[in-house]
Amino acid sequence: MANFALEVTRLGFRLLQVISQRLAGRVAFRLFCRTPSPRPKGEKAKAAHAAGAARLAGAERFVLRLAGGAKAHAYRLNGGALGQRKRYLVTHGWGSSAVYMADLVSMLAATGAEVIALDFPGHGCAGGRFLHMGLAVEAIAAAGERFGAFDATIGHSFGGAALMVSAAGLIPDAVPVTGERLVLIGSPSEMAWLFTDFGRMVGLRPVAQAALEIEVHRVTGRRLEDFDASNTAGSIGRPVLVIHAEDDKEVSADHARRYGTAGNRVRLFWANGFGHRRIIGAAPVLGAIAAFLADGAGEEAGETIKKDAEIIPFFDFPARRAAL
Repeated sequence: MANFALEVTRLGFRLLQVISQRLAGRVAFRLFCRTPSPRPKGEKAKAAHAAGAARLAGAERFVLRLAGGAKAHAYRLNGGALGQRKRYLVTHGWGSSAVYMADLVSMLAATGAEVIALDFPGHGCAGGRFLHMGLAVEAIAAAGERFGAFDATIGHSFGGAALMVSAAGLIPDAVPVTGERLVLIGSPSEMAWLFTDFGRMVGLRPVAQAALEIEVHRVTGRRLEDFDASNTAGSIGRPVLVIHAEDDKEVSADHARRYGTAGNRVRLFWANGFGHRRIIGAAPVLGAIAAFLADGAGEEAGETIKKDAEIIPFFDFPARRAAL
């Protein structure tokens, strides 16, 4: 939030908490779930949005209707009667959309696979300005119902966390996403820190903070502490490739390290230097994903290297080898 808007928000919550801290917590949850405007801000964002939209211009488009009137939007590439082929699902991060994932989507489509790229409610072409984890998982389930089983799922940031929550079956009544493999790019392993930071930012007192977190249980059927994906990544029965940059300023690399302790089917790939957003379209990252999906390199990398006392999977493709 801009400084002036933040000060006004803090003042509003100070006054509201005098009336009712529980009401303040519920209002805070609504604010927490309010999504940014889908319009790109700044010249770089506008250029990236235009380039991505151009690359997805030929894709089929679908509206996925969810409970309560919410909608998700899906792009499909290589759809229709094209014979037997892989099917991949791609999900974006908070405040992003499928068009910003166009490099990844295009790379996957170039393999001949059918690719479904989601816009979550409140993002991209989906409309609205509201999203929480329950709605995101519902959108993923709706995509599975509309397009069929997926061979692999790939998500960035919040979208990766939503895929993990879905795969683990954490949301009651939402059919878990299918897939032999799961790729997480710059994704958080749990969400409690987000709510703590948000409550501190807007000045919530303990009772109001508790009320904020209770709303998570009310709308999702799960307590906030249940959304700890590092505890479930090793038990979902499929290989997981975790890609992260140690210079990520939005989602700490500690989340990737937590995933890395979740079992021997979870592999880490460090894409240092690409931060939180550029990592999506970085050539080494696209190569790592392609190798993981094509031949199981993420399960049995065949070769590892040590760097700063951490084991990093080594993928045998030119861009990565040259970087080393």
